[in-house]
Amino acid sequence: MPIRFKKLLSLFSEMMKRIQRARLRRIIRGYRVLKQSGQLDRIAVVKQALTEHPLELPKPYFASLVMGAGAASGEIVVRQYLLIRVGDISLNCALLLALSEEQGRVVFPLPREWRDVLTQHGFKVARFKSAVLWQCYVCALLVYGVAQIVRVVFAGPGSGKDTVLNQQRHVYFAALGPGNLPQKVNGSQSHDVISWYLQWPGRKPDIEAVHHGVANSLPLAVGSIAVLPQPRPLPDLAGWGAILNYAVWGLGASVIAALDCLRGRWWHALLLNQAAQAAQVRFLPVDSLAREYLFHNSGWIYRPLWTYEAERLGSAITFYFYSTNCESFKKPGGYPSVFFGYKAMNWPRYLVWDEYQADFVRRAAGAQAKISVVGPIWFQSSAVAMPGLDKHGVAVFDITPHRGSRYCTLGMDSEFYTPAVANPFLLHVSNATQQHGVLMLWKRKRNVGRIAHPLYRRLADQLAESSHVVLDEPDILPTASSKQVFP
Repeated sequence: MPIRFKKLLSLFSEMMKRIQRARLRRIIRGYRVLKQSGQLDRIAVVKQALTEHPLELPKPYFASLVMGAGAASGEIVVRQYLLIRVGDISLNCALLLALSEEQGRVVFPLPREWRDVLTQHGFKVARFKSAVLWQCYVCALLVYGVAQIVRVVFAGPGSGKDTVLNQQRHVYFAALGPGNLPQKVNGSQSHDVISWYLQWPGRKPDIEAVHHGVANSLPLAVGSIAVLPQPRPLPDLAGWGAILNYAVWGLGASVIAALDCLRGRWWHALLLNQAAQAAQVRFLPVDSLAREYLFHNSGWIYRPLWTYEAERLGSAITFYFYSTNCESFKKPGGYPSVFFGYKAMNWPRYLVWDEYQADFVRRAAGAQAKISVVGPIWFQSSAVAMPGLDKHGVAVFDITPHRGSRYCTLGMDSEFYTPAVANPFLLHVSNATQQHGVLMLWKRKRNVGRIAHPLYRRLADQLAESSHVVLDEPDILPTASSKQVFP
């Protein structure tokens, strides 16, 4: 590489870092404006309004050719998709950037209805710039949707083996990671979500396999049930007839989306990439679909468009909670509204731990929600057993505070997950256990690396060196078998 080019590349990289640092300083300044004015909940209130505010999209304007079985629920599908695509942390940053200046305006790709909501909540919006960005964003998703259609068409010819595989009676777990797969070490079994499902009396009976999307994982088995990797929840199309019919659909859907986009009906272009998957379901053999598709509460907002097609063809669509940390803390004035996105949920079935969580789901999704109380749901753990200890102890489980620059972008309505709260708690437990001659068995929720706040990391390093503190790995699950540790 020429020396001059390396120098230019280095200068460009340094310039981009300076721009990012300057932008981050403005975001932090906007957060301080909210804090000093006593309005830390302002972003949370706005995003709750976006969650609950119906878009002005009449049902007759949803083309069944594009939306398929999801056309009847078109408005909520579009709203959910907007919430995850443009209503996430990037919108929080745009709001904080606007607040960092006295006459600051929000510049962000948003549909007209959402620009109006921001204005109603006191934000100044650069309407022309935001409208132009929105049009560019929709056009980009239109192109992406066409690319997805092309990908499905060209993936079909080599799919024979995968289609045979998917004709097993199976269920599919979406959005899992390596730690969610069954493991066995020295005869000890992990407490993972797949193992939980297979021992749950309410699971689909007579299944032959469990499929998941964990890349580069090896096939394994739990008893007689195969646990197999499958890159995507839907198998590729098989047979030239299905591929040709899908290609014809793709051409028609692309034309409709493009023409509608020109006359202001942007939602078909926005969802074309999702419609590509939904149409794929319609051209698959029914036997190749999973008996049940399971989604967890890390992705609670958007129900994929293709699930409406799968449900119509007989597949169960299930949403499960692997934790109960889904509500805001009670304040002097009572409980605040549920977190961003929950009131837009419309999953067909919910699996919850207890009646308290069932009540939360009813408050979020409505009294008509179909809920099953199933007890604690395992999710992720190592098969490594907890260490044996020769003393009594106190188990401590905390949530790692993030760096201040990251925390302020989360749109939290209070400063709870911070070193100001976490550090005194840990010090209090440490001092108390040391004073009484017992151990402090400390298990952090997860390893977040450099995202953790420096003050928290510093305290953690100090406590880890204390003789009365036993630091347990986050992926080791305390279970009933651990009673011997704390008699």
